[in-house]
Amino acid sequence: MSEPIETQTLIARRAAPLGRAESVLLFAIRRMALDGLNDAHAANALLGLFGMSYRRPQVLLRAMMGEIARASTNTIHVSPCCCMRMTDAEARLMGLIARATTDPRGAHGDLSAMLGTQDCLGALTSAQAVGQAFADLGRPLRNPVFACE
Repeated sequence: MSEPIETQTLIARRAAPLGRAESVLLFAIRRMALDGLNDAHAANALLGLFGMSYRRPQVLLRAMMGEIARASTNTIHVSPCCCMRMTDAEARLMGLIARATTDPRGAHGDLSAMLGTQDCLGALTSAQAVGQAFADLGRPLRNPVFACE
């Protein structure tokens, strides 16, 4: 017998990203989601990736996480930081950050569906800014294709 839909969304069944920039972004998202926007571990991870230029992606990531929390009517499930798998919501968020600057209409549709609202332009523009900051600092995010196993 299959599990109910609510239980299936909690299962971390997608492979975590292999690239360093994507891994650090996922770690920072998880830390900020679980421990607050001012989490020192997330800041340290971004410092390790970007050096002294870490402040721009950190501030933009904080803004994005705050906008997602403000606009969302759905619960967004995140895995613990040590988990080597991702939930569906994490995978969708990583994918839309990576393509928000090149496909804003598609990213807006995905973000709207994930948050359960049409009022997510603040979160979309924040996601675009995060993706652009990573690219500007020499760590462009790849649009990952995550396969369910």
